[in-house]
Amino acid sequence: MSAQRFPALLLIPFLTLCWINTACAQNPLTQHTVTSDGHPIAVWEKSVPEPKGHILLHHGRTWSSVPDFDLQVSGEDLSLMEGFNEMGYSVWAMDARGYGGTPEDASGWNTPDKAARDMSVVLDWLEDRTGEAINVWGWSYGSMVAQLTAQRYPGDIRSVTLFGYPTDPDVEIPMATGDSEPENRTNTAEAAASDFIVPGSISEAAIEAYVEASLAADPVRADWNQLHQWNALDGEALDVPVLLLQAEFDPLADTDAHARFFAKIANPNKQWVVLAGGDHAALLETPRARLIKASVDFMEWLDY
Repeated sequence: MSAQRFPALLLIPFLTLCWINTACAQNPLTQHTVTSDGHPIAVWEKSVPEPKGHILLHHGRTWSSVPDFDLQVSGEDLSLMEGFNEMGYSVWAMDARGYGGTPEDASGWNTPDKAARDMSVVLDWLEDRTGEAINVWGWSYGSMVAQLTAQRYPGDIRSVTLFGYPTDPDVEIPMATGDSEPENRTNTAEAAASDFIVPGSISEAAIEAYVEASLAADPVRADWNQLHQWNALDGEALDVPVLLLQAEFDPLADTDAHARFFAKIANPNKQWVVLAGGDHAALLETPRARLIKASVDFMEWLDY
C-alpha cells in the first residue's frame, strides 16, 4: 500500500484534534517534520520558556503520539506532555513510520533497525535545536526502540526511561523466513480500550476520548517485520543512565525479566521504580502523577 495511504490524516490540523478530544489544550501542539533517510518523520512539540531540560517521547506498538501523550479530556489532566511541561520540561513526541502524522515507507514495513535510526535522526535534530542532550522516554514497544537507539546512538542522549518494557533479555526471537505482505489490519475500538484493566483507574469519558482519538490518528495498524533485530537489545551495551518504570498490574512487564535486565544494565546510574496500582496504560490513569514525578526525579537526580 502506498506511503500516501491516508494523506488527509498527515495534515490533520490542531483544531481538528481539539474537536476530536472535546477540549483544546492550553499549550498548543506544534508539528514539525524531520527527514530520516529521505523519509518524513512527524515530531510534536509542547515547550515551556527556559526549560529545565528536554524530553523525547516514543509511543508503543499500536497507537501514535497524540492519543498516547496528549490526550485532551474536558475537566481532566491526562496529557503526559503537559504533565512534564508543568514540571518545567519541554516535551517532544515522534510518530514512527506508519503512525499518526508519519506515513509508512514504500516497503509498508517498519523494523527495529529503522525505528532506532529514525529516533537517532530526531535526536540529532533536537540536539541541534536545543543545544542540549535529550532525555528519552519510551512506552511499551517505544521503550525497546529507545533502548536500541541508546545502545547504538548514545551521543545525544542524557537519560533513558523505559516504561511498560515488554521484553525478556533471555528470550531470543527467531528470524522470519520468506517474504510477506503487510497486513494493513483495521484497528478497533476494543484494541484501543484493551490496556485499561484496573477498575476505577480512569474515567469512562477518558476511555471514550482515547478510543476516538486513537482510531482517528491510527485507523490502520502499522506493520513491523524483521523482529529478530530486537535480539540486539542488551543491557550490558546500555551505557547511559536508565530508569526502568514498571506498573504493578502491567501484564506485559514481567518482574523476573525486569530483574534480570536491570542487573545487566552497564551504567551504574540506574533505578527501577514500581508504580502501585497501575497497569500498561498507567501514564493515563491514577498513577499518572507518580509516573511523572518518578521520571523527573530521576532526570534531576543525575544533576547531583
